Amino acid sequence: MAAPYSLDLRGRVLSAYDRGMHTKEIVANFSISPSWARRVKQRRREDGETAPRAMGGKRIEKIDPQRLAALVAQQPDATLAELRERLGIECALSAVCAALGRIGLSFKKRRSMRPSRTDRTSRRGVRSGPARRAARRAALTRSG
Repeated sequence: MAAPYSLDLRGRVLSAYDRGMHTKEIVANFSISPSWARRVKQRRREDGETAPRAMGGKRIEKIDPQRLAALVAQQPDATLAELRERLGIECALSAVCAALGRIGLSFKKRRSMRPSRTDRTSRRGVRSGPARRAARRAALTRSG
């Protein structure tokens, strides 16, 4: 995240305005954007502020982590929408998901799939992953 300009730079820009310099000259001297220079000048004129304002928004925790953990313990396969409904608060589904992450619980995103109508998804007795690669290597060394 970017940091606000320093108080020193703000003071130098404002003193340049006080000396009668124009925005174009100030922008060229200090390598800043014209809009930022005008905003600093406007904030001092309207509010008397020269310091940077706080960055970031307020973080409001609507979801009680203990209550959410208890709901998940009661019904581990509940969807995000069901959890939100049981919490009885108005929030986004992403907020429920983030709260689950903060308490260390993951969320399965898809329900179990129905079996394929056309073919099996995996054959019986077939090795997969490392065991299959090892068997293939063994067969190659025997034949080679």
